[in-house]
Amino acid sequence: MRNMRLSQMAHIHHQRLTDSSYNEYSVDEYVDLLTQQEWEDRQNRKIKRLITTAKFKVSATISDIDFKTKRGLDRDMINKLALLNFIKKKQNIILTGPSGIGKSYLAQALGHHACLEGYRTMYQNTSRFMALLKFTKMDGTYLRQLKKLSKINLIILDDFGLSKFDNQEREILMDIIEERHQNDSIIIASQIPISKWYDVIGEGTIADAILDRIINSAHRIDLKGKSLRRKVNL
Repeated sequence: MRNMRLSQMAHIHHQRLTDSSYNEYSVDEYVDLLTQQEWEDRQNRKIKRLITTAKFKVSATISDIDFKTKRGLDRDMINKLALLNFIKKKQNIILTGPSGIGKSYLAQALGHHACLEGYRTMYQNTSRFMALLKFTKMDGTYLRQLKKLSKINLIILDDFGLSKFDNQEREILMDIIEERHQNDSIIIASQIPISKWYDVIGEGTIADAILDRIINSAHRIDLKGKSLRRKVNL
């Protein structure tokens, strides 16, 4: 079993041999027990790996989302999104609202839930992500990075549009959006209203193409109210 990398199966079998409890099962029941233990262990390790590689900034879960504070958050809508049909349908989510209202937490809670369901997920601060990809253009690994991104089921871009995109960033964003359009999903969290994204992206033709691909297939959540960080500090 160990040579076949069935480590959990080997571990449980060794325990049962040690305490002779394997005699309590028929052959079929015992094989089923070992197989289930191996399967569950592999799934748990996969989920742990997905969460680690997603690089979430905070540990956020759907069950811990605050629905009591008035900020325009619809529980029914979040529960529907938590079914993750938007990923299956290759759709996007756009979260907008003022700083501290909980956009990042909500985005990461959905991302964490996606990991639990086996979806490859990536969380990125938009500015740092653009800087990283600009560097790959210089060292010749840009196309390789795009290929890696194509294997991610859900990309979360946080703090989108805090500064205007330059020419390189605009082209990179277009490459990402074009690659994911009708193939995979994106969650975008931004303090900037959607109506101002055109100016933030710049270059009319490219902005039109990017927004058309993002917005038309997106679920929109516009949060309002006072910063939740002030509430915590108080």
